Amino acid sequence: MSELASKQCVPCKGGVPPLKGEVLQSLQKQVAGWNVVEEHHLFKSLKFPDFRKALDFVDQVGAIAEEQGHHPVITFTWGKVDITIYTHKINGLTESDFILAAKIDTIKAP
Repeated sequence: MSELASKQCVPCKGGVPPLKGEVLQSLQKQVAGWNVVEEHHLFKSLKFPDFRKALDFVDQVGAIAEEQGHHPVITFTWGKVDITIYTHKINGLTESDFILAAKIDTIKAP
């Protein structure tokens, strides 16, 4: 388990600036396969052999999101799941977004 995955998401109360620049680059290196888009959100697209496996994965992501109190945008269809993560309260990225991404990466995906 990565160092990020071992941490807990911290609820954002607002009033803090979103992460930018080198800090984002450093955190992105710790979540392989996730893209930082316009310094605003994380994005990852995953492929699955069928609808059931995609749905099972989404259910596991949902369980992690509930446990962490941090909820990504999830879109899925037959054989594909897209996940977008950002902190809505500040309309940008915090360390908790990267923690959630790392925790999602612990799920065994086909």
